[in-house]
Amino acid sequence: MAMRTLIVDDEAPARERLKRYLAAFEGVEVIGEAIDGLQAVEMIEAQSPELVLLDIQMPGLDGFGVVEALENPPAIIFVTAYDQYAIQAFEVHALDYLLKPFSRERLAKAIDRAQEVLAEGGDFNAQLGPLLESLAAEGRCLTRLAVRDGECIRVLDADSVDWIDIEDEQVMLHVGGERYAIHRTLSELEARLDPKRFFRAHRSAIVNLDRIQEILPWFKGKYILRLTTGAEVDLSRMQARALRKILGW
Repeated sequence: MAMRTLIVDDEAPARERLKRYLAAFEGVEVIGEAIDGLQAVEMIEAQSPELVLLDIQMPGLDGFGVVEALENPPAIIFVTAYDQYAIQAFEVHALDYLLKPFSRERLAKAIDRAQEVLAEGGDFNAQLGPLLESLAAEGRCLTRLAVRDGECIRVLDADSVDWIDIEDEQVMLHVGGERYAIHRTLSELEARLDPKRFFRAHRSAIVNLDRIQEILPWFKGKYILRLTTGAEVDLSRMQARALRKILGW
């Protein structure tokens, strides 16, 4: 049975080139093309491809954002122009990667590897998680977040998030007067968001430092953070000491 494959790239010439190359390979069926990250998430969830050729550098939601928005990512071959250090991370953790510009022969090797791993029932989530952690350790902060909004997927600028908390065991993003559920733990978000902008107020909340309007004493060394939106977030005694160093109060 042919390996059902989705192409994701914001540049039409790149998509056409991949389709032309893939047409010559046996056992590969191109089931569609996505022109950006948001469309990629929607098509992956709707069509369940076995393999995705995923460009990384796309406007809006990039390739990493696509992976992070998926609960069960398929096999992914990244298409990238990243520097040598990032390539080392791909070599360790990713199924495979194509460094632009790549040849037909290099693509053939990547496809062969994907077919072998699929035949063996490989665990792609186990590979993608460490890859994202490795890139995060080098300072790649999240700039976009994909969340569910009814039947659609909405892409939010990370900077637009006022604060984050846990409600009924679900992590929620608060943006203005709206609330959005996200399939990430608070610890994962803390590790991936810009630490110069986001701060862990206590074990169940993260706040955008730019939204803090007042710091109100409470009791036993604890405080309440009143945000520009009017929301109030508890600040633990331990985190109050950390915030004092950041804000100098």
